Amino acid sequence: MRHGERTDDTTYYMRVPSPLGPMLAVSDGSALTGLYFEGQRHGPTIGPDWRDAPALEIFATLRSELEQYFAGATARFSIRLSLRGTAFQRAVWDALLSIGPGSTCSYAELARAIGRPRAVRAVGAAVGRNPVSVIVPCHRVVGSDGALTGYAGGLRRKRALLALECPPAAAAAAAAEPALLTEEAR
Repeated sequence: MRHGERTDDTTYYMRVPSPLGPMLAVSDGSALTGLYFEGQRHGPTIGPDWRDAPALEIFATLRSELEQYFAGATARFSIRLSLRGTAFQRAVWDALLSIGPGSTCSYAELARAIGRPRAVRAVGAAVGRNPVSVIVPCHRVVGSDGALTGYAGGLRRKRALLALECPPAAAAAAAAEPALLTEEAR
């Protein structure tokens, strides 16, 4: 166990500022278990037994990596994750991790990638329940025609994240929404 990490059943959290609005980070003490934009669909409610622990080592790593990401310095993350869900959901979330920065994938392509080509709607539901926004890049999933479709954090944030990762390809979207990486993106 590294200094500052916990191994009990406590849920730890920290609020994280971002250019796209406040985020809530959740950890089991040794890995990141959740990262949600404020107001995001399917986001958790802080429980009475949760502990606010911004000094936790995993949260220090998260802050550093998110700062680099939002500064445009990297779109890759090395933080430890512990994704909790059904086997199907975890398969979808693992597949999301293979979509590289600046790339997109359709829900149908994702369904084929996990060997379930007829499960497009179920894949969409699992993508929508992704517990770790930004890092598990569900914002890189688009409709079969390339259209931006649902994002639990809101389509404005999805456009902003794609523009950040691939500015030339997102120029048209940025022109339509010039203040994507501002407080207006909430």
